[in-house]
Amino acid sequence: MLAPARHSAILAEVQRERIVRVSELAQILGVSLMTVRRDIDTLDDAGLVEKIHGGARLPGGVSTHEPGFEVKSTLMEAEKAAIAREAATLVQQGMAVGLSAGTTTWALAKILSTGPRITVVTNSLRIAEVFHAGNTPSTVIITGGERTPSDALVGPLATSSLERLHLDMLFLGVHGVDAEAGFSTPNLLEAETDRAFVLPPARWWSWRTTPSGARWA
Repeated sequence: MLAPARHSAILAEVQRERIVRVSELAQILGVSLMTVRRDIDTLDDAGLVEKIHGGARLPGGVSTHEPGFEVKSTLMEAEKAAIAREAATLVQQGMAVGLSAGTTTWALAKILSTGPRITVVTNSLRIAEVFHAGNTPSTVIITGGERTPSDALVGPLATSSLERLHLDMLFLGVHGVDAEAGFSTPNLLEAETDRAFVLPPARWWSWRTTPSGARWA
């Protein structure tokens, strides 16, 4: 496994578990303890994790830390591209399609921007920019709101906009999936906006990208 792939896997594990041990990471990645320690040093220098004795944790120990879009867009790119290609096969011409903010939905937007004419509803300026740059025939509706680290537009303006719209299909990026608790995100306002996305009747898909691949719900 190359260094960028290891770094992505370590960061994903730290975000999921909050605190991880070097020995656990070495077993997961199938590499030596020394390799994991060097990887943690690199991530610590970049401010993505905090090095602690015997392992790593989220920076400052803050459980709600979330890297920005620029960082997240470079993580697990192959997995996100694979998800996007599969998701794009579900979209048909004339549909009203919701795309929540996120780097995996952004990858999907890049494919859909060259596809059939659809109506896109999104709370992501990044996704809107993809369709604009592609000179697509599709119509793009952007919610307003306050911007989060993942470049999502959230808050009352975003939720009120979404509650008035009907979607044929929704692609929702989430941070975690639990059988009882449902979907999770570290940003409360983003959670409220995601809930507004889900409430209108639609056929929807959610995903989160993990070191072992993509998980769909």
